Amino acid sequence: MSSLSRELVFLILQFLDEEKFKETVHRLEQESGFFFNMKYFEDEVHNGNWDEVEKYLSGFTKVDDNRYSMKIFFEIRKQKYLEALDKHDRPKAVEILVKDLKVFASFNEELFKEITQLLTLENFRENEQLSKYGDTKSARAIMLVELKKLIEANPLFRDKLQFPNLKNSRLRTLINQSLNWQHQLCKTPRPNPDIKTLFVDHSCGQPNGARAPSPASNPLLGSLPKAGGFPPLGAHGPFQPTQAQVPTPLAGWMSNPPAVAHPAVSGSAIGLGGPSIPAALKHPRTPPTNPSLDFPSADSEHASKRTRPMGLTDEVNLPVNVLPVSFPGHSGHSQAFNPSDDLPKTVARNLNQGSSPMSMDFHPIQQTLLLVGTNVGDIGLWEVGSRDKLVLKNFKVWDLSACSMSLQAALVKDPGVSVNRVIWSPDGSLFGVAYSRHIVQIYSYHGSDDVRQHLEIDAHVGGVNDLAFSSPNKQLCVITCGDDKTIKVWDAATGAKQYTFEGHDAPVYSVCPHYKENIQFIFSTALDGKIKAWLYDNMGSRVDYEAPGRWCTTMAYSADGTRLFSCGTSKEGESHIVEWNESEGAVKRTYLGFRKRSLGVVQFDTTKNRFLAAGDDFSIKYWDMDNVQLLTSVEADGNLPASPRIRFNKDGTLLAVSANENGIKILANTDGLRLLRTFENLSYDARAPEPPKPALNTITAAVAASGAALADRVASGGSVSGMNGDTRSMADVKPRITEEINDKSKVWKLTEISESSQCRSLKLPENMRVTKISRLIYTNSGSAILALASNAIHLLWKWQRGERNSNGKATASVAPQLWQPSSGILMTNDVAETNPEESVSCFALSKNDSYVMSASGGKISLFNMMTFKTMTTFMPPPPAATFLAFHPQDNNIIAIGMDDSSIQIYNVRIDEVKSKLKGHSKRITGLAFSHALSVLVSSGADAQICVWSSDGWEKQRSRYLQLPPGRPPTAQSDTRVQFHHDQIHFLVVHDTQLAIYETTKLECAKQWLARESSAPISHAMFSCDSQLVYASFLDATVCVFTASNLRLRCRINPSAYLSPSVPSNTNVHPLVIAAHPQEPNQFALGLSDGAVHVFEPLESEGKWGVPPPAENGSTSNVVTTPVGGSGAEQAQR
Repeated sequence: MSSLSRELVFLILQFLDEEKFKETVHRLEQESGFFFNMKYFEDEVHNGNWDEVEKYLSGFTKVDDNRYSMKIFFEIRKQKYLEALDKHDRPKAVEILVKDLKVFASFNEELFKEITQLLTLENFRENEQLSKYGDTKSARAIMLVELKKLIEANPLFRDKLQFPNLKNSRLRTLINQSLNWQHQLCKTPRPNPDIKTLFVDHSCGQPNGARAPSPASNPLLGSLPKAGGFPPLGAHGPFQPTQAQVPTPLAGWMSNPPAVAHPAVSGSAIGLGGPSIPAALKHPRTPPTNPSLDFPSADSEHASKRTRPMGLTDEVNLPVNVLPVSFPGHSGHSQAFNPSDDLPKTVARNLNQGSSPMSMDFHPIQQTLLLVGTNVGDIGLWEVGSRDKLVLKNFKVWDLSACSMSLQAALVKDPGVSVNRVIWSPDGSLFGVAYSRHIVQIYSYHGSDDVRQHLEIDAHVGGVNDLAFSSPNKQLCVITCGDDKTIKVWDAATGAKQYTFEGHDAPVYSVCPHYKENIQFIFSTALDGKIKAWLYDNMGSRVDYEAPGRWCTTMAYSADGTRLFSCGTSKEGESHIVEWNESEGAVKRTYLGFRKRSLGVVQFDTTKNRFLAAGDDFSIKYWDMDNVQLLTSVEADGNLPASPRIRFNKDGTLLAVSANENGIKILANTDGLRLLRTFENLSYDARAPEPPKPALNTITAAVAASGAALADRVASGGSVSGMNGDTRSMADVKPRITEEINDKSKVWKLTEISESSQCRSLKLPENMRVTKISRLIYTNSGSAILALASNAIHLLWKWQRGERNSNGKATASVAPQLWQPSSGILMTNDVAETNPEESVSCFALSKNDSYVMSASGGKISLFNMMTFKTMTTFMPPPPAATFLAFHPQDNNIIAIGMDDSSIQIYNVRIDEVKSKLKGHSKRITGLAFSHALSVLVSSGADAQICVWSSDGWEKQRSRYLQLPPGRPPTAQSDTRVQFHHDQIHFLVVHDTQLAIYETTKLECAKQWLARESSAPISHAMFSCDSQLVYASFLDATVCVFTASNLRLRCRINPSAYLSPSVPSNTNVHPLVIAAHPQEPNQFALGLSDGAVHVFEPLESEGKWGVPPPAENGSTSNVVTTPVGGSGAEQAQR
């Protein structure tokens, strides 16, 4: 159903409601599945109309769609069962048990047994867990609280809980407008036409020479409703316009989320929202800068009803055999719901800056780098992981002679200067400092402790109160505001002033740049409480309205750019955080929980598209964005100022908080603690080779920010674009910061593994229907392996928690279960008429492991990973899909490589190909995104590599592989690509070689060539920390390389893992290799006989061999000597 058809359903629902067709309204809500009427649902639950409750729910979800849905139905049926027991209606209770509750037995048999045993009790309250069960009315009310939380958290109900904000009688209004238009087209219009039918177009019958009446002054079906709220911006946007005319159309200015989040706002991937989410159902942590994801509903029947346009949502994939026992009134009930577990609350670091911190900002890519500005003008740069202060700069004017006389005089009179704001540019290559006196200084950052002066701008008369970066027209700019009541825009490369915005009547306190649908704009706030909005022109402010507090106000968008918040403190100390309704220019919700009189100006921040945080009352206070009540507060072990300064890192895993006595506390959640632990006992490596000076375009700037060396320090926010189409968060990876130190007095020797006793390997349980593994991947959680066989069948192995495997992660020490849902169905791809064994297979896994998109020569299929149900199929061949990759920042965008050599950029939500990229001459064999560089790298069977901008999808550069002489690419040659975790370099895999390329120049930094006489490479992949490369060969050998120099360190021979019973003439060999997402030394192989093996080094070894010593003190930028897949010891000479 198109979006307009969907909107028409909402108009019909409004019309039916206004006409009091109550039952029909709810039937249409249910049948369309577009709007879930929570009020109606609550009434039916309170009344105990259980059949109607389940019938209404069935329009939106079914019991096995996901964990939320399962628990919703379980709670309802459990309540119905308890009510029957309470009435001593045993036959009814038995009927409910058998018909309604038995379905849950397959998921939690113990729970079902416990529920069944309630039949044996005279009063079920004898059960300890139900001892606090009250009467029916109170029990329903308690259950309803939990149901609402589950519904609000369930992704299938996302965007279905709020009716669109329509003006009254909107359908009548549209009909009026249509009739007026028809009347204007009449050849002989009457002044007062008589409308008797809507079934045919209107036409005036008799000529009378009268002019058609104005539609505005003479509506035909009654008066049009008056517009409510603020008049739209330029007739299309959110807030009240001034007299200034908008020179260009601004339709949809605030309607859709942007492709990139506002760089000045800290935050990360979207959370499920909802007032309280059970810990067992908690939204998973997802990669950075990842915006709102809308997957389709998890049932094929619903998919057929709501497939077009469909989208991809973040759904939680939980162990299927877990069904939390949570009875209404049970004392443990409150512990089951704890969304604050994801928040950084543990004090992990205590730092001392030397002067009082005023502003802080984490690096956007290297997320443990913290920039600090203080009350005496000092600038500090911290590596919070190692607790090292990398840089300390005291305030000084770089060129006093270039400053205005007023600034020179002011500095002579009072040399004291404070920092008002520090902020990184979006790619982390620059940072800006706004001072309390006139000046803005821009520094360039080159990695480690290398900070250089870039620009100094005498920006404002008086203090510079705020600073932000933005990129209108794809050109990086610096935006400043100050005491002189102006906002100014400067070229970030030259310092040239581009715009000055005047219109505020008081000093401008903050700026918030943003864009939507290619419309760039800036919000500004002043000390008189006025909020204004500006386009990058000289037409004046488009908005003028009051901020709560009417004094010091800052504004920020959620990371996905869809929600706007502001935080303000009045002169009387009253603080407010509010969410704005952009289409109305009005406050949507006001968050509660502030101290009545704040003792300073409150700062706030947003994270994960789910949480708000503010420093108030000597603590940090947290809110769920969807709940006005305070979620929790943290005192961070005390010693905080009244209104501490705060700042999240991009992933929301760390929070920097200013403390008394010049201190800074770093708070962390579980992922943040894991990230910081990688720095324990490791010194920061400040000796990295100096990269080239960063230019200001996106790609080269990011290169400079991360440094030139491949083995540089971990960029915690990076993600790995995998060769199997997955994009992973690196938050859980435990990177090795420095390579092992070799004792040069010892002769290095290649580690050879030829027997099974020399490593840990495990052959996974087999499926006899599978003959060959074509694709292989670990789930992002690290607890399962997914394979796609050449006959289009998917296999999923899951590891369970147990005594021998306490964390439930994949391991070679414990066998997993070859898993299938209770329905027994298999995930099987659509296949073309040709033999599926001859087709190219490909798949891509969603970031939260809930969905897999897959193809085996036929249509592309979308599967639910929990139920194995086919959600939808699309894009029938020809051409057939040969590679799939999710966009790292929007799971609704998929890059699809085709066998006709094209790449299609497909928007799942609107079922539309947005771009078609042409540059290869043979089928596409590899795709990988870099979110840091905003590029897509593609590879093909033509041995060509292309780099495409993921903003406009234009080709930036291309290059053919350096193939050995006399070895042209064959039709079967696959070229694969995978990004290093630094997001700047990428691995290229071809049957003749491994190579590391630098993306910005597309130059080969390192290359390893297979001997001409040796077996070809079948596949290769980085380890999860990008320190190793695992490569498999067609002679069944597996080699482990050190990634920084592509030198061989370990070789696993076939005899170590293939059964002696395998005939030598069958040529069983690995076709695909997969690396564990959190354990750098674990990988898996998919073989040509359908088997999958998992490998780990012996626990006594802990790693795969040792790296060879560096030659001549350097291992960089060398082409290593060719080595065979198997061969003699001269491999490293």
